[in-house]
Amino acid sequence: MTDPSSCVIARLARIRRERATRRWRVLAILLACLLAGAALTLMLGQSSTALVTVLRVLGGADVPGAGFIVRELRLPRAVISILTGVCFGLGGVAFQTMLRNPLASPDIIGISTGASAAAVFAIVVLAMSGPAVSIVAVVAGLSVALLIYLLSWRHGVTGARLILVGIGLAAMLQSFTAYLLTRAPSWTLQEALRWMTGSVNGVQLEQALPLFVALLFFGGLLFSRSRDLEALRLGDDTAAGLGVRLTATRVSIIVSAVGLISFATAVAGPIAFVAFLAGPIAARLAGRNGSLLAPSAIVGALLVLLSDYAGQFLLPARYPVGIVTGVLGAPYLVYLLIRDNKSGDAL
Repeated sequence: MTDPSSCVIARLARIRRERATRRWRVLAILLACLLAGAALTLMLGQSSTALVTVLRVLGGADVPGAGFIVRELRLPRAVISILTGVCFGLGGVAFQTMLRNPLASPDIIGISTGASAAAVFAIVVLAMSGPAVSIVAVVAGLSVALLIYLLSWRHGVTGARLILVGIGLAAMLQSFTAYLLTRAPSWTLQEALRWMTGSVNGVQLEQALPLFVALLFFGGLLFSRSRDLEALRLGDDTAAGLGVRLTATRVSIIVSAVGLISFATAVAGPIAFVAFLAGPIAARLAGRNGSLLAPSAIVGALLVLLSDYAGQFLLPARYPVGIVTGVLGAPYLVYLLIRDNKSGDAL
């Protein structure tokens, strides 16, 4: 006679294998889509370049005409788009998972807004430019995150309180940024506007190095905490029962996520709704069980890469990438706000 407990164990093992297979299949498909998207952006534009020619240029060959187009114009945009998308995707899903709420995205609770407001202040008031503005943006992003955390503290931090404090602070920072733009001289207004919407126009390949280093450091720290992050999704009491050190884990996750968001914002500005959308899309594709860090990173990269391409070539006029992602993300935000079970909902 078959042991019922053995049947249950076998069934659970089969379900676990099926979920793992689905996740690996989704990751493989997403990676293939990212490679195809990168190839598309390098090959197609106002003029077309054959894939063989693109590979020759990437290999170091000096191809007249195509070398400049691919190496100097298209490659920096593609690389920066992918890196910033990965950073936004990781940072967004880390906050959403830790606080168990899809509204707990860095671009919703004011972290990206703080970085962009500081950058506009540095450009308009302090007359800064170049790397100095990026440094100010990174420091401001970390400072705003700390301020939100402190203002939300009352015998601990709850997700709902942190989100409300963040939304209120974001509204104040947006008003401050709008005031600065009204005082900006015409020759700095264009640069300042990049910090309002997010754009990869005019990026240089040299900007990828600090972004890549930040991704390795903060992203590596975030992946090292993936098990603890998944435990936090179950609730504080359950996580503590599983041996998670709540305060230390939260601090490390917040620092990692804010570091990723701040460095990405410092390079490309606050690209709207990428951090907000990447996690929920990844959850729909890969399933809600298991870590969403890897699929969210790839989804974030795809969102920025393809939105930038669409803003350049697929729309009637040329738009910065932040405008396109904003159009994609705004309806989903409205949907979340009117959904009956939005309060405390998990990814």
